Amino acid sequence: MRVAIAGAGLAGLSCAKYLTDAGHTPIVLESRDVLGGLVAAWKDSDGDWYETGLHAFFGAYPNMLQLLKELGIEDRLQWKEHTLIFNQPDKPGTLSRFDVPDIPSPFNVIASILRNKDMLTWEQKIRFAVGLLPAVVRGQQYVEDMDKYSFLEWLKRQGVDERVTSDVFIAACKALTFINPDEVSATILLTALNRFLQERYGSKIAFLDGSPTERLCSPIVDYITERGGEVRLNAPLKEILLNANGTVKAYLIRGLNGAEDEVFTADAYVSAMSVDPLKVMLPKSWKQMEFFQKLEGLEGVPVINLHLWFDRKLTEIDHLLFSRSPLLSVYADMSNTCREYANPNRSMLELVLAPAKDWIAKSDEEIVAATIAELEKLFPDHFGGDNPATLLKSHVVKTPRSVYKATPGRQQYRPAQVTPIANFYLAGSYTMQRYLGSMEGAVLSGKLTAQAISEALPVANSSNLQTLTRPPATNAATA
Repeated sequence: MRVAIAGAGLAGLSCAKYLTDAGHTPIVLESRDVLGGLVAAWKDSDGDWYETGLHAFFGAYPNMLQLLKELGIEDRLQWKEHTLIFNQPDKPGTLSRFDVPDIPSPFNVIASILRNKDMLTWEQKIRFAVGLLPAVVRGQQYVEDMDKYSFLEWLKRQGVDERVTSDVFIAACKALTFINPDEVSATILLTALNRFLQERYGSKIAFLDGSPTERLCSPIVDYITERGGEVRLNAPLKEILLNANGTVKAYLIRGLNGAEDEVFTADAYVSAMSVDPLKVMLPKSWKQMEFFQKLEGLEGVPVINLHLWFDRKLTEIDHLLFSRSPLLSVYADMSNTCREYANPNRSMLELVLAPAKDWIAKSDEEIVAATIAELEKLFPDHFGGDNPATLLKSHVVKTPRSVYKATPGRQQYRPAQVTPIANFYLAGSYTMQRYLGSMEGAVLSGKLTAQAISEALPVANSSNLQTLTRPPATNAATA
């Protein structure tokens, strides 16, 4: 069966990959000239890569890890020491570590909290641990029910000290959702904490050894095309054409550079676009349906990603760092963490500015200047004195609408992958699946969509459907 997929992000590409495994022929149609969607990357005139976001992979990403294994590229993940590292704003240049020992979960994470001596007092640690207990022992339904509270409200209800929020969870919330604890749904953070607490290597972090476009997305495209599928760039969806009964008749693809529009037909159709462009693209008659009306309750959050090249090494830390600054969420020196970006003499910092709602309309120059002011606090030894570090060049990547904004109450608006339209499906991390808006959520959503299509349009003699439903467990420690 031919399946047309609008969008070549991780959701669309993973959907296409698993459709080929099930014997279908997917055709992925991407509006831009680059793969990856929210993980896209570009090369500048110097040959240096810059990316849409700072993409860290966690051990608690079983579907992503299984996908890499199936593609034979799991060795492209560079696993880091099992620790979480936070800056200390009141002690410029000082780091605080939560080193996770190699013992069974959840004792490993608990031990990392108890052994940290410079962020929380013993009383705060105990109250923190007791407060998190319901999220661990009361199951996923409890986690889902907490969507009515912000994470800050939930912490207060559990009696967790406010300093725990300011010291730990502001940084964590901004890193995972790009918004603050008083805005984000408790369900989102509790889901992440569940994975970290229940999986031995759940909080272990890895980076790709190069750009996600080349090292992750291109191998998926190769896998798809080698099995008869197709991926087309510069093929923007202009309109969803309908049959008289309201089902999809065809995708109308906008012709570029004077070319005529193309009517593209298939047996089934998938939107793997982000929720905001999907809402714009919906046919008028569909917008009257309750299923699609609920999408109005979802919107993307603005995100800004920065790349700053300096004339010297600012740090030797080979890891993700939580900045705990008012402006930045996380950063990494990619010249240390990524093999392709390695440079022994100079740093290339990749940083995420969050929340970005007040900055998205500002100029690149203003954003870089504000970021440098924050870096002067994080790296006082390199920006003070008579010979401060020099910024060689920068790239600012703005995404006005990224992953859906995970405020309280959003869970009820997240749609299933199967829609009321018989031949139309959804894929994307905003759709309902157990993970938040993330690379893992995108891959899982694509897998679930492929499974739904395969169940609706079975292919004779398909032997690979079990891959869609039961991915083998993956041990991040062996990667």
